[in-house]
Amino acid sequence: MGPARGRDSPAARLDGTVTMPTPDETVHVPRARVALSTASVYPESTATAFEMAARLGYDGIEVMVSTDLVSQDVSALQRLSDYHELPIVAIHAPCLLITQRVWGTEPWGKLQTAQRTAEQLGASVVVVHPPFRWQREYAKGFVAGVAAMNDETDVRFAVENMFPWRARNREIQAYLPDHDPTDEDYTSVTLDLSHTSVAGDDAIAMARELRDRLAHVHLGDGSGAAKDEHLVPGRGTQPCAELLEHLADIDYSGHVVLEVNTRRCTTHEERENDLAEALAFTRLNLVSSVVKPAVKSKRR
Repeated sequence: MGPARGRDSPAARLDGTVTMPTPDETVHVPRARVALSTASVYPESTATAFEMAARLGYDGIEVMVSTDLVSQDVSALQRLSDYHELPIVAIHAPCLLITQRVWGTEPWGKLQTAQRTAEQLGASVVVVHPPFRWQREYAKGFVAGVAAMNDETDVRFAVENMFPWRARNREIQAYLPDHDPTDEDYTSVTLDLSHTSVAGDDAIAMARELRDRLAHVHLGDGSGAAKDEHLVPGRGTQPCAELLEHLADIDYSGHVVLEVNTRRCTTHEERENDLAEALAFTRLNLVSSVVKPAVKSKRR
């Protein structure tokens, strides 16, 4: 499948050509920063993500708090940020199945630690998943609890869209109150395009519906498979280019975080090439063409 592209703009088309703005148009680039998730270099380390992001020209880092001890250590993260002169823009709370014991086992305690970590490191966003369906007590107060935490800090708790689990032709709703955050009263949401692919959701429609509640974007691609793929943008069927152009059109000022899966890369160089391609795709498409207002000629 070839790369998905947006409408005519200063961006690459399917045939490899580039459409430049006409004399009646001007290029608009939004204030959004393009950051790299440390999850994108797995199985390499958190420290490697900082080094690679700095060398490739990313604007910042999102730390996926994982079993890598460096990702859990504020002092170590601050040293990496200072050394590479790369700001930490977001903290992804340890919400995955494999991180259920990271920062303890109490869900609210994890979010409180994530908040303190973000505040200490100057990150503006904490990414959090909705509760698993077996976390019933946590789920009962989740929407109200996240709202309360948002009220007590400048850090935005941005709840991420997820997806149903599928196995043997069965669909399981694994998250409460739902995998789709658009219908809940969240003040801030993270939109993940790999997750919209699995769920069969319309990413552009979700972005338009969220409006100013769209606080954070995880950019990755998907082919519509039942598994969470996190492909390099342009390698799947999701409207990655169209979403980026939409973000430029609305002058989006949040973060666009490349969260891609490079586990199949056999060398460090191959992984770096994938992340360079992801960054180039994002910068190329995170623009919009604005028609210049007509200038009335003065009568003499």
